[in-house]
Order: sequence, then C-alpha cells, then structure tokens
Amino acid sequence: MAMKIRLARGGSKKRPFYRIVACDSRMPRDGRFIEKLGTYNPLLPKDSEERVKMDVERIQYWMSKGAQPTDRVARFLEAAGVVAKKERNNPEKAVPGKAAQERAEAKAAKVAEAAEAAAAPAEVAAEE
Repeated sequence: MAMKIRLARGGSKKRPFYRIVACDSRMPRDGRFIEKLGTYNPLLPKDSEERVKMDVERIQYWMSKGAQPTDRVARFLEAAGVVAKKERNNPEKAVPGKAAQERAEAKAAKVAEAAEAAAAPAEVAAEE
C-alpha cells in the first residue's frame, strides 16, 4: 500500500484548516485516513506556534514505514528540522507571462521612440 503524509482540508468556505494525516495515496484528499499527525492553520500569522502542530515522532515512524510526505508537508518538516532541506529551483516561475512580455516590449518601443524624437531636435540644432 502506497502511503502518503499529506494535508486534509477542513473548515468552512474561505476559512481553511488542515489536518496533517497519514493515508493511503489512493484515498481522496478529505477522505479516509489512517492517523492524524498534526494540524495546519494558514489563517494564523507565520510566526505563531499554533500555525503548524505536528507529532514528529509519529511522522518519523510513518516515514520509516515508507510513507512519502507531500511537498507542503515536506516544507513543514524542513522547517521543524526533521528532514534535510531540499534544493528547489524553478527558473520558469520568474519568467513573466505572455501578456506581460508584450506590455514590456511595447513600453520599450515607446521609450526608444521618445528618445529618438528627443534626439532629433538636438541633431537639427547641431546642423544649424
């Protein structure tokens, strides 16, 4: 059975609250789970101790049994010092979208045109 340590959403609309659970990877996100391992409340400030609570011993137990943490849970574990920090690199994330690139090109063309227009009267004055 493929095990995952992941988030299961709770809370009402626009008020998310997550349980950190150990579950079979084939189960739905908010479906059946084997054990509750902690909680995550994204509405609390980032420096709050109540934001992420985990039973680290049980998480290590499940990981020793082969459970794989999801990316978000792995980040929580890295912050807690349970697992080694993983190097992440997504250079495409910083690339602007197609519309933003078109706007930047239009703006650059407009600036170049304005600079050219400003330089033209100076050339005419130099010739006289």
